[in-house]
Amino acid sequence: MASSASTNIPQKPASSTNPALPRLVRLALLVIIDAAIIWFLNRLVTLGYYPLAAVFLVILLFVNVVLLRQEAYPLRWMIVGLVLMTLFVIYPILFTVWVAFTNYGEGHLITQEQAVDQILQAKYLPETGKAYSWTAYKSPDGSYALWLKDAEGSTFLALPGEPLSQPQPGEAGIGELDDKGIPKTIEGYQRLNAIVAATDKNLTQILFGEEGTTIQVRSPSEAAELLPLYVFDAEADAMINQQTGVVYSNIRGSFTSPTGQQLRPGFIASVQLQNFKDFFVSPALRGPMVRIVTWNFAFAFFSLLLNFSLGLLIAIVYNEPGFPFKKLIRSLLIIPYTVPALITILIWRSMLNPELGVIDRALENMFGWAPPWFTDQLWAKVAILIVNLWLSYPYFMLICSGALQSISEDYYAAAQVDGASPWQQFWNITLPLLLVAVGPLLVASFTFNFNNFNLIYLFNAGGPPIAGTPTPAGHTDILISYVYNLAFSGSRGVNYGFASAITIVIFFIVGTITLFQFRYTRMWEEVSENV
Repeated sequence: MASSASTNIPQKPASSTNPALPRLVRLALLVIIDAAIIWFLNRLVTLGYYPLAAVFLVILLFVNVVLLRQEAYPLRWMIVGLVLMTLFVIYPILFTVWVAFTNYGEGHLITQEQAVDQILQAKYLPETGKAYSWTAYKSPDGSYALWLKDAEGSTFLALPGEPLSQPQPGEAGIGELDDKGIPKTIEGYQRLNAIVAATDKNLTQILFGEEGTTIQVRSPSEAAELLPLYVFDAEADAMINQQTGVVYSNIRGSFTSPTGQQLRPGFIASVQLQNFKDFFVSPALRGPMVRIVTWNFAFAFFSLLLNFSLGLLIAIVYNEPGFPFKKLIRSLLIIPYTVPALITILIWRSMLNPELGVIDRALENMFGWAPPWFTDQLWAKVAILIVNLWLSYPYFMLICSGALQSISEDYYAAAQVDGASPWQQFWNITLPLLLVAVGPLLVASFTFNFNNFNLIYLFNAGGPPIAGTPTPAGHTDILISYVYNLAFSGSRGVNYGFASAITIVIFFIVGTITLFQFRYTRMWEEVSENV
């Protein structure tokens, strides 16, 4: 009976779905993506963007391995995030490191091949060359012809790649001449009026006549037997001026003559450790750099000290259970933290304005004098610390208020029994236990202020300026704002290579400080174990 019943159990029908179909769809999509990326890679290589092309090649190989290899199946769920992280996080870091070892900057933004091509486009008129007045003709298929007239009055028909000819009306499709001796028509071509011809950019790029005696339009009224001004010697890696014979050698990405004259544009070239050497050794930068680095550390330290101290003081004051209107006052004190820093900085800048500022007017009415917030280096630094204090104390008030709630009252009760004063309780109980909780946040705050570009730039752009510096630098500049000035607003042009080198130095400085500070946070933890 059992066997009979089992044979009567209906069998589950086989799935009609073809298991190979999803795989074929995935392969088709992969082929389309590969084709698009390969086309994009070709464009990047053609334009000379080799680092970005290398990143896209790595991404292409990674995507193909993940989608085709069964062992990499778990990575398929993270593939989009990994690709975006590579493009927007890893690549910018690697690109910055690469730029730090190059001369990348204004005048050096393209590859050597592109620079050579642009320089070779320069032409000159040799002593034996002839000049002509010209009239342009254009065929429906976009080809051009020139009717030339030299100083002696002789006329010529010039076509690209063909020797000059002197046809008469009725010959070679030449029509009737006007009163200036110019054909009204040429068979297969339409005569261009002077305005259209002068604005046609294609005309200046075309070489008319046979090779060796080519003629090129160089102005709205003149065409001439122009020759390339420069010749590139690949073996010597140099440009040779055919008119003067001067040799321009490749020196750090610029073709430079023995007298120091440089051809433009330059190109990207490796300078090895030169940017770092300029940062640490250059006498021209040593003066402002020492001031900037000193102020950078002082700004981060005093900002952290003042902000944390005020925030902790307010948190302790309003931590008392019986303090009246505690919740209302706390809410009001948080307001500076809720307003965007951009708006707050600009408001403070207006209030401290020496002409119309509310604070300056009030000080002048009360004391007959107001500090020169924007012209004196000391008062400018004080103003920045005050603004940063206003921006940051609510943050420390909040985190300290929360940390204080976690400290057990038993510690204070035992301390009171032992006869500890309020100051001793704060120094030996409150502060050590508080630093254990907020220590990492203090480290993060120091790091943030060390690179607090927004405050410096928006308040006074690093001013007042330091006199006599070869690069733009101000008394309140920190390293990151100084890097910005070098890279984007320098009077001598942008210098991304040097700015990237300083960025790497900043990274190691901040990293070292962070590791050092985290070591001390572990020491605070050891202290708290003995409280």
